[in-house]
Amino acid sequence: MTRDEFNAYCASFAATSHVVQWGNADVWKVATKVFAVGGWADGRDAFTFKVTPLAFEVLQDQPGIRPAPYLASRGMKWLQHYDLPGLPDDELKEHIAVSYALVSAGISKKKRSELGIPDPQL
Repeated sequence: MTRDEFNAYCASFAATSHVVQWGNADVWKVATKVFAVGGWADGRDAFTFKVTPLAFEVLQDQPGIRPAPYLASRGMKWLQHYDLPGLPDDELKEHIAVSYALVSAGISKKKRSELGIPDPQL
């Protein structure tokens, strides 16, 4: 997945916003909460996303995937796809969608309704 494809995919979710921060990273938020980050790792595209505890345990040791710098060290279940082979694009998209659902689940039902965010399907 390219950065452009990543940005287009993240923009497809309801009530998202995009900011560039943290050293030119593409930071995607639902309401005001981060659900995905696109940046660089050693000159390559890297994509960071929140995962379930089970996915964190299963995926963190796969080649091209690691606990997300800064986030995972603080006990958060975030992974970074940073190198090949990593995840195929369709699986990466699934994990980004789950990240969106996990993060949006932390938004009140009233606020989700106001923003047109669908109820999370977890």
